[in-house]
Amino acid sequence: MPYFDAASSAPLHPIARQALLAALDEGWADPARLYREGRRARLLLDAARETTAELVGCRPDELVFTSSGTRAVHDGIAGALAGRRRTGRHLIVSSVEHSAVLHSAEIHRAAGGNKAAGGEGRDAAAGPDGAAGDDVTYVPVDRGGRVAPGAYAAALRADTALACLQSANHEVGTEQPVAEVAEECRAAGVPLLVDAAQSVGWGRVAGPWSLLAASAHKWGGPPGVGLLAVRKGTRFAPPGPADERESGRAPGFENLPAIVASAASLRAVRAEAAAEDARLRALVDLIRARVPEAVADVEVVGDPERRLPHLVTFSCLYVDGETLLHALDRAGFSVSSGSSCTSSTLTPSHVLAAMGVLSEGNVRVSLPRGTAAEEVEAFLRVLPDAVAGVRAELGGPARGTREAAPAAGELVVDALGRRCPIPVIELAKVFDQVPVGGTALVLSDDEAARLDIPAWCQMRGQEYVGEEPVAGGGTGYRVRRTS
Repeated sequence: MPYFDAASSAPLHPIARQALLAALDEGWADPARLYREGRRARLLLDAARETTAELVGCRPDELVFTSSGTRAVHDGIAGALAGRRRTGRHLIVSSVEHSAVLHSAEIHRAAGGNKAAGGEGRDAAAGPDGAAGDDVTYVPVDRGGRVAPGAYAAALRADTALACLQSANHEVGTEQPVAEVAEECRAAGVPLLVDAAQSVGWGRVAGPWSLLAASAHKWGGPPGVGLLAVRKGTRFAPPGPADERESGRAPGFENLPAIVASAASLRAVRAEAAAEDARLRALVDLIRARVPEAVADVEVVGDPERRLPHLVTFSCLYVDGETLLHALDRAGFSVSSGSSCTSSTLTPSHVLAAMGVLSEGNVRVSLPRGTAAEEVEAFLRVLPDAVAGVRAELGGPARGTREAAPAAGELVVDALGRRCPIPVIELAKVFDQVPVGGTALVLSDDEAARLDIPAWCQMRGQEYVGEEPVAGGGTGYRVRRTS
């Protein structure tokens, strides 16, 4: 069964398995002890740190191992903010960061708001929608998911304590201009934390970044190992109680066998990176080209050039993402989705929302190393029938159908109380009744409609006029027929 979700967790690399088993025999003792078994464990830990630091691009004494990539992000942000508290509280993040970064930003923003309520600070009411609050600025991205050159420089302030930017996006694969942003931050004397979880297995992160976080299970190491690099000269105050291990920055007993396996696997995947980059990039190019040809009403999202080699994301009109993933799973393919517009969650992916692209029917394909071309061809054969089946199940419109004679006046589509992708399906079913130049008003209380209706208009060449509140609750989205 082809596994196409390496962006969530890559399969354990064979080298990692070998190193893990060996380290279980040799690295079980406490590396802080001076007896023979402890000294042997210390040698293994030091070797793993040196290997990892060299591959990351920092000094060994600048790198610590944490219990996860999320822990590394949380502690990195908290420690950097605490270390620069005399400078100010202002934090800059992009609107498409991983939830680990955004959750830290929200806690920081809420703490600032609490102080403001008590008269000790100022309010910070903005969210990750491109707006700027007092304590947190969320930098917007373009339709490809990339921050604009100079956007971070424009957001920097005298009280900016920290900036955060991912090296590559976890949902759409778009690479960010980290080197340029790092230079802008360095010129302003502001540290930059880079979430490199998705890219560090492919190569070093360029530029004068100050802090870097990553997670071993993203590159084929065992889960439960993260890394946090804090370069010398970066003010940093470790959060929480002091601990003598990992320079006081990662409390608790080190998972030495997993750390050794993580270092060995990172070295192995880096040795394979150039060849796998070229091979997987060609397979992803094939998917990017063939999916729109094989499936109607599909939007391939993410930057087509400045992207990770193994990841591609596309969204299908008139399709529920969760239902489509189950259909593909039954067909033998394990894929993921950036869309949270499902029966259990009523909000779309924050990444797709920030990009302003279609969120419904989203599929993320992330190929692990060693993926065969035959597996990709098989996926491309299965996908059209899977999409067609889901569309039929949801009552989606057949491509090219025409309805009865146009009605006079504005057509109202009442989709209140119905969830993604039903509002767009209902619009598409009756839109041919609207005369050219006329409008349709879609009534919906589903947050995803704010993204999906404008995206439908762009894909179908129609004009999105705007939105207005509806008496009694919900929103009306107005669409004008242009052809």
